[in-house]
Parts: sequence; C-alpha cells; structure tokens
Amino acid sequence: MSGLFPSQAALKAFAPCMPFNQTSQLDMSKSNRVPSRSEVFTAWSAIDDAKNKANALSKGALNELDKASHKVQAKTGQMEMYSWQYYATCITGGLLACGTTHTAVTPLDLVKCRRQVDPKLYKGNFEAWGKIGRAEGVRGVFTGWSPTFFGYSAQGAFKYGGYEFFKKFYSDLAGEDNARKYKTSLYLTASASAEFFADIALCPFEAVKVRMQTTMPPFATGTFSGISTITAKEGTAGLYKGLYPLWGRQIPYTMMKFASFETIVEMIYNYLPGKKADYSKGAQTGVAFTGGYMAGILCAIVSHPADVMVSKLNANRQPGEAFGGAMSRIYKEIGFTGLWNGLPVRIVMIGTLTGLQWMIYDSFKVFMGFPTTGGH
Repeated sequence: MSGLFPSQAALKAFAPCMPFNQTSQLDMSKSNRVPSRSEVFTAWSAIDDAKNKANALSKGALNELDKASHKVQAKTGQMEMYSWQYYATCITGGLLACGTTHTAVTPLDLVKCRRQVDPKLYKGNFEAWGKIGRAEGVRGVFTGWSPTFFGYSAQGAFKYGGYEFFKKFYSDLAGEDNARKYKTSLYLTASASAEFFADIALCPFEAVKVRMQTTMPPFATGTFSGISTITAKEGTAGLYKGLYPLWGRQIPYTMMKFASFETIVEMIYNYLPGKKADYSKGAQTGVAFTGGYMAGILCAIVSHPADVMVSKLNANRQPGEAFGGAMSRIYKEIGFTGLWNGLPVRIVMIGTLTGLQWMIYDSFKVFMGFPTTGGH
C-alpha cells in the first residue's frame, strides 16, 4: 500500500505547484511588499502638509474673526439699516479702505506722478524704483506716504459714508418705484454729491503729496511741514489751487466707480445660480473684489487726463496764474497725447486699489453685522 501514495519528500517538492498552497504563497508575497504609504513620497507629503496647515490657519482665523464680530455686535446691539450706527460704519469702512490701500501703492503713485511731470525721467517702473532706492533708500520709494494716508483716509470717509447717505436721500425723494426704475442715475447722482465734499477734504493733502513727489529732493519732510511751507508762501489758497481739476478728475472717477460697481455686481449675481443670500459672506466679499477691480479699470481710463492735469498744476502752476490760463499753457506744452502719460501704470494701480477698497469696505460692513453692497 505504501507504493500507491507519494512519499513525504515528494509532497514537499511539489507543494508550490499545488492549488491549495497558492493562496498562502500570495499572502506571503503580499506580506513582503513595501506598504504603499504617502510618507514614501516626501514631496507630496510636504505639499499636503502645507495645505492642511494653511487650511487650519485659515479656518482658525475665520473663527476668531467671527467671534470678534459677534462680540462687537453684542456690545453695540441690533443696528438697523440707515441708522446713525450704519452711517458711522460706512464712514469708518471707507476710511480704512481708502487710507490703507492708497498708502500701500505709494511707490506706484510716486513714479506715475514724476513721469506725468517729466515723461523722460524714467523708462519704466523698475528703473525708477532702482534709481530712487539707490539715491534715497527705501524711504525715498515711499515719498509722500504721510499726506497720502491722511488725505485719502479723509476722502474715503466722506466718499463711502456720503454715498450711502445720498443714495438713501435721493431714493426717498424719488420714491420707491422711480428709484428702482432709474437706479443707475441714482448711483451717479449720489456718488457725485459725495465726491464733491470728499475732494474738499482731500485737496490740501493732495497738494502736499504731489509737490513732495515731484520735487527732488522733496520740498518738505512730512505732511504738516508741507502744509506750513505752502501756506507761508501762498496762503491757504495755495492748498486748494488744484481743487477744480481735482473735482474734474475725482467726480467722474467716483461716478464711474460706484455706478459700474453696482451694475457689475448685480450682473455677477444674476449670472450665478441662486440668490445673493445663498452665498457665504466670504464669497460675497470675493464678488465685491471682482466687481471693484473691473470698475477700477473703467475709472482709470475716464479720469486719467484730469489726473495728469492735477499733477501738472500742482507742480508747475505759477503764483497768481489764473486757472484757465495755467491749463491752456500746460496743454500747449504736453498736447493731447501728453494727457495719457502713465495710463498703463494707473490702470494697474486703480484696478487693484478699487478692488481692494470694495473688499475691505464690505468686509467691515459684514463684521459690523450689515450686508455687502450691491446685488440686492
């Protein structure tokens, strides 16, 4: 009987080929494999880790911001639209939006103003910053930041706060149906009215800023020393000799800024699925930035000739020279094409500025418990 069955040695020799042993061999091969872990691919692990940390920080910051917002709203209580608290919020939001953004782009504004006065001075922005930095250091690149901060903070407070006030005021005068029917005309009128007063607040600081940026070395070391120098030589009128061209630049600019922003934001929400209320506050402020940037491009084009003339008048207008006579003289010197000097730089600057301003302004309104602007 023993010859009928294979020996133990034969079974061991043929064991790997037998079906009932294949699973165990597969299991053994699996156990010997290197596990597929994300840690093996260190580059991918580092990127994922950075993303996770960034997301965690972002969520943490948003949570802290929400907590701070709730605390502020709890202290101030329920604030109604178009109450004095609402207008105070709009004034503060405008101050923060305009003061910080204009100050941040002072280096761009410096080169723009100098190239408007003398187009041959620099070939480009980087060359200009390099020359200024080597001659005057980093402080020289930010020449004029102080009057820029004070002036545009005051202008922003009057501009945004005034716009909200006049928009409500003219809406009530026109009535609900007419206000809805002629809403674009309402935006234009309200923004023009607000800018009229905002420019009166801005003008003295703008005069100091332009002179600091277009005289080398700067005629003054700071805002208030500049005001004192101008008033000592020319009286208070010297601070306002650029007011008419400032109105000519800023009023069309602001009309375009607010009317186009409101229209663009409304178009964005009409294009997107759902209603404005369906989107988070973060998404709404993103829409505000997009609408603001697009509106800023239009603003830069509309107001640029007047912007060039303001720079020229503040730098070259002679004491006692009539406004009309000074404009005629300057126009003969630079011609029509000279009115467009520095436009590409200004498009980038104003587009970025306007987008950031609307984002900051609406973010502050949300922080205080109010809805974002436009798209209702």
